[in-house]
Amino acid sequence: MKIDKTPVLLFIVVSLSALFTACNSYKVKSDTPAVERYELAKKMFANKDYFQAKTQFKILTLNNPGASFVDEVQYYLAESHFYQKEYILAADEYNRLTRLYPKSDWVDDAQFKAAVCDFRLSPKPALDQTHTIKAVANLQMFIEDHPTSERIPEAEKLLKICRTKLAEKEFRAGELYRKLGDYNGAYIYFKSVIDSYYDTVFNEPASYWQAECLFRLRRGKESRHAFEELLRKYPKSRFAADARQRLEKLEADSLQAKESDDKKNRLSN
Repeated sequence: MKIDKTPVLLFIVVSLSALFTACNSYKVKSDTPAVERYELAKKMFANKDYFQAKTQFKILTLNNPGASFVDEVQYYLAESHFYQKEYILAADEYNRLTRLYPKSDWVDDAQFKAAVCDFRLSPKPALDQTHTIKAVANLQMFIEDHPTSERIPEAEKLLKICRTKLAEKEFRAGELYRKLGDYNGAYIYFKSVIDSYYDTVFNEPASYWQAECLFRLRRGKESRHAFEELLRKYPKSRFAADARQRLEKLEADSLQAKESDDKKNRLSN
């Protein structure tokens, strides 16, 4: 069957024509001076013409590496990628700024936005969390390096979201192992939540289920300590009643074991 290519060719012609017209409207020429090109690129960026803006910013970074404004150009090149949702490319450009111009006034913004790129790339908890882990590391670094930045509240908010997502992934894994009856495996994941993500909403349920796993594994002393710790931290926990019942059972078992040992000792004497 013969395919009519006319619509496709027409689309390409129209697209190229629109791009040429847009560039021409900004009066960008090959010999446009750097300062003038920079102003035009910023105008494109302000008009949300990010595709054209990043082209001009890239030309400026390549042809003017020693210019006094090149660090700012580098930042806006990264921003152009960011606003086109090209987060991997944006992160590379933000990181390039911090690497090449460590004394730039734009370093803190670039470091923060690089972390935001990984945050935006972070998937649902059930999926691979490589980007979430990177976002956590970069956000923590930003907070430590720039404690007075006005971006700190936002960074802390994003950090909490990331840590909660990582905690949820660990907790759900623990839940899966627990439902399968693998209490050793479940215990490891619940303990990971408690040790690494104690400041998230998953710490309370993980604390209970860790204690329950220890109970099921007949690790009485550890289980008792875990239940007592849960009640100490969360006295009004929805798991409080169950925890107290377990403690009563552990106490009864302990008394019964002691009575049995005393009886054996009496008989042996």
